[in-house]
Amino acid sequence: MNPLKPMFCGALLAGLLAGCEPRETKPAGTSLTPSARMMMDPMAVILVPHTGADRVDGEIRQRQEQIRAGRQPDTALEQLGWLFVTKARASFDPGYYKLAEQCAFALEKQTAPDLSTRSNWVQSTRLLRGHVLHNLHRFKEAEPLARELVAQRGSPMDFALLGDVLMEQGQLDAAVDAYQKMMDRSPDSRAYARVAHLRWLKGDLSGAIAAMQVAVGAVGSRDTESAAWMQTRLAFYQFQAGNFLLANRACDAALNRQTNYAPAQLIRGRILLAGGKNADAAEQFLAALKSSPLPEYYWAASEALTAADRAEEARQMEALLHRHGVTDDPRTYALFLATREVQPALALKLAREETQQRADVFTYDSLAWAYCAAGEMSPAQQNITRALAEGTQDARIFLHAAVIAQRNGDVVGAKNFLKETYTRRHLLWPSERKHLEKTMTASGWQPAADQLSSIHP
Repeated sequence: MNPLKPMFCGALLAGLLAGCEPRETKPAGTSLTPSARMMMDPMAVILVPHTGADRVDGEIRQRQEQIRAGRQPDTALEQLGWLFVTKARASFDPGYYKLAEQCAFALEKQTAPDLSTRSNWVQSTRLLRGHVLHNLHRFKEAEPLARELVAQRGSPMDFALLGDVLMEQGQLDAAVDAYQKMMDRSPDSRAYARVAHLRWLKGDLSGAIAAMQVAVGAVGSRDTESAAWMQTRLAFYQFQAGNFLLANRACDAALNRQTNYAPAQLIRGRILLAGGKNADAAEQFLAALKSSPLPEYYWAASEALTAADRAEEARQMEALLHRHGVTDDPRTYALFLATREVQPALALKLAREETQQRADVFTYDSLAWAYCAAGEMSPAQQNITRALAEGTQDARIFLHAAVIAQRNGDVVGAKNFLKETYTRRHLLWPSERKHLEKTMTASGWQPAADQLSSIHP
């Protein structure tokens, strides 16, 4: 068992839904086990007694009791689904998304109270299910639901869902159109946060910062997780811009909204690591892992622990990453394997499979890097070109482009990408900086005198 990963209720129930419960050998004709019956009945799944002590946990229990008592069960079912979504975001436990999906299934089995409410009821169910599918990275399944919603109802969040799934599939122009319709209907914090992300993807960092500042100023006081997420994104943008003081302040704001918020701890750790405070960075990453045991966080911890001369602990983090990477975040794991130059065939397999669901710049970047690690330089070049196509100013993409250009004999291209990477080198992990240094030596490129000063907090 992963010692850093709590066993959440959501994760346990997701295991049941996925058929992960140990099978029992029974004679033919024996009745189903209780858990098998529960898998066939979404209502039984979502009404399993819920534990937890925070506000959302209490609201979940209230909605469960309302459903059991038959008091406006359809309304309570929809509300319970969105509460499970909120719980998933706050706990980083994807099992709660599966519970939210079961709420949608339960709603689909109900009969609308009257014909006048049938349409809105169906559309609300679709929005909940589409949102769940998006968060489970089932973008192609979510897209038809989103398109039906915008055609039949066209609420701001319908267009938000459509924009989100299109963006993940690399259809940025279509996503821009969907987000603009969302903004036209409701220019709130959620709309501005999406504008910020799109601007960042398009290479407009200052525009992304400006839009996210509007978003964090407009978010509601009760929506603590969204506020923490927006502050964390603002921290990342400021970190990329080299504004370390402002980045730390945004991290403070996120952690004040939500204590032990793992994404904010991750950004703070990256700031510390960029400043050479390796031990402090490691503690931030280890703290983040307690609530969010994901491959990205294991990778971060291993980098900081290695830099802090804590090799044995770093190996433990990498062992956990190897154990969970394929299932929990195959794209990040593929990047890790390619960066460490181990198991190139597995890295390539995972990156290829990821393109079946996603086609954004980061997926093409991971595929290009995996091809490079496998020594297949022609497809590496083709895919890194796709990764660069939107103008995203990402240090990792630039680094991979530099390495691929150098190995393909493109000296001019390699030097241009090295320059872009070097100015953003504070965003790279130490192992990635080794690739930067190696490629600088191989290409004969050296930074100009005004680039030599380190970017540190």
